[in-house]
Amino acid sequence: MKKILLLFTLLLTLTAGAQRVYFESGQLGISGEEMPWLLDTDGSQYAWVTDKYQWGNTYYDADGEIVVKTERRQDGDDLVETYTFTNTSKRKVTVKNMGIYTPFNDNYPDAKTCMTSRCNVHVWPGGKAAYVNAMRMSGVGPHLGLMVTEGEIADYDVWERGGKKGMSNFRGVFALCPPDMTLKPGQSYRLTWRLFSHSGTDFDEQLLRRGGMVAKSDKYVYAVGETARVDFITDKGTKTITKKITHTGEERVEYKGNYASLLGISGERELLDKRVRFILDHQQMNDPQDPRYGAFMVYDNEGDSILTDGFGRSDLDEGRERVGMGILLAEYCRQHPDTKMQEALLRYAKFVREKIQQPDYTTGSSVMRKSKNRGYNYPWVADFYFRMYLLTGNRQYALDGYATLRALYRQFGYGFYCIDYPVAIGLKALEQAKLAFERDQLLYDFRTTADIFLKNGLNFPKFEVNYEQSIVAPAVWFLCEVYQATGDKRYLKGAKDMLPALEAMQWHQPSYRMNEVAIRHWDGYWFGKRQTYGDVYPHYWSCITAAAYHRYSQCIADTDPAAARSYHVRAEQTVRNNLSLFFEDGKATCAFVMLRRVNGEPAHYADAYANDQDWALMFWLLVNE
Repeated sequence: MKKILLLFTLLLTLTAGAQRVYFESGQLGISGEEMPWLLDTDGSQYAWVTDKYQWGNTYYDADGEIVVKTERRQDGDDLVETYTFTNTSKRKVTVKNMGIYTPFNDNYPDAKTCMTSRCNVHVWPGGKAAYVNAMRMSGVGPHLGLMVTEGEIADYDVWERGGKKGMSNFRGVFALCPPDMTLKPGQSYRLTWRLFSHSGTDFDEQLLRRGGMVAKSDKYVYAVGETARVDFITDKGTKTITKKITHTGEERVEYKGNYASLLGISGERELLDKRVRFILDHQQMNDPQDPRYGAFMVYDNEGDSILTDGFGRSDLDEGRERVGMGILLAEYCRQHPDTKMQEALLRYAKFVREKIQQPDYTTGSSVMRKSKNRGYNYPWVADFYFRMYLLTGNRQYALDGYATLRALYRQFGYGFYCIDYPVAIGLKALEQAKLAFERDQLLYDFRTTADIFLKNGLNFPKFEVNYEQSIVAPAVWFLCEVYQATGDKRYLKGAKDMLPALEAMQWHQPSYRMNEVAIRHWDGYWFGKRQTYGDVYPHYWSCITAAAYHRYSQCIADTDPAAARSYHVRAEQTVRNNLSLFFEDGKATCAFVMLRRVNGEPAHYADAYANDQDWALMFWLLVNE
């Protein structure tokens, strides 16, 4: 009787909430749900997405005859597909650059559409254990999973990226890529994958139920001398492999066709120290005759010099995101007093106030003052001023920070979703400077903004991108800090309500580049030297999510310590994995374009520009405060 009950319980567990995945009329579906998981390939959704990109179409380069056979069948609630590549010639054939189009619907018309009808696509090209986790952008299931059960997925491509093809609002047409191979006459290569539905939190469990393998490590970036531990988990048990990290650089730990990608570094604080010193020694404009004297500049690793001819591109100028270098150095210098660094920061503060800002605190992007009035500039400059006050004790910096934010509200109102509203640091600086009126006014401004965020909820407005992680994450971070400043639980609830949408933007692939790193796929174009659209892993703005998790964990530490610890660990993973943007000689890269190819052109490279990535170190300091 007990055995019958156990079997009955197991059956209920396996079938509870099960929903059938099906393929009809060129579209994947989940029974009972109206969700377009795939792009329309008739040109109606995007003119450049045509029937060439239909689900399951293949491409490859071969020096002989290859025939591809596609089989599709239903297996319970799962959909199983097999792609067989056969050499039909009488000699060996080398097959390269293979791909199978999987046009998942990952793009951004507006937040409302994204919440109901778009998915975030998390790819793990992990060989025999490769998978795709396509999560509804709302974070509310059911979601769609794909797992390899025979053969391998070694990489992925995207197609149809470009300035005239959706720019930052279209992630591209995905293709999953088997490895290059040589087939003997008559030989075949089979790739089989299984598509299934899941709730999100049970994704790994669903993989294991279907005979898959999950690789996990406590962390993916290790200091030299540490011992890494990687668990390879199946439904039959766990194989643990330990490996001492003996050198800097990438380290792959493999087991039965699955792997985890780790990174060895000299040490977290050591890497931070090296980078700060490099900025100080190499990335400040020190020519008094140059109008950018005192500015922190983009660095070209290929030319081994700061970039002085970036006037034609706003993403390379001496303002905007480059302010992150000033913020980082101001905070670092506060924690590690240094006369030379403080002198450099005083020059930078003078440059910002006199060359980037106007007398009324209108904040530009460049000494040229020809670009649009950009709202994002204001909180960054204010953050810098507040930290300069905490570093120097000069009350004028606190007043400058306050006046910069007042200029923001005067020109942009209360509904702007800024990145890095300096709530905690701003209120702290004004309190210490004994500027009570300014502190109270700023808190009023913050509360008024937070009330608009609550009213909007998940209906996020469009900014430079229609819908993105760096709209949602700053909102969660901001609401948490306003809650900490006021104790008003409405703001904490508002942050909590946004968390599922934020969490859906990243996953835990077993890689130091991808684990707990949010999807970003245009920053190699806008900030890079080669200007390539395509998935960037990691990207420093993924650390805004770490800031949001960190602050949220603080907010719930007393009421839900287990959840608080979980969010903080995830925040640590994000900022630690972003350390891969920094090199042991102090140089850095603004973007690692992760995938194999973009529009058929080779990718998988670290861009030569050190541009805006230093925000990642600022967030590392925040999470490790």
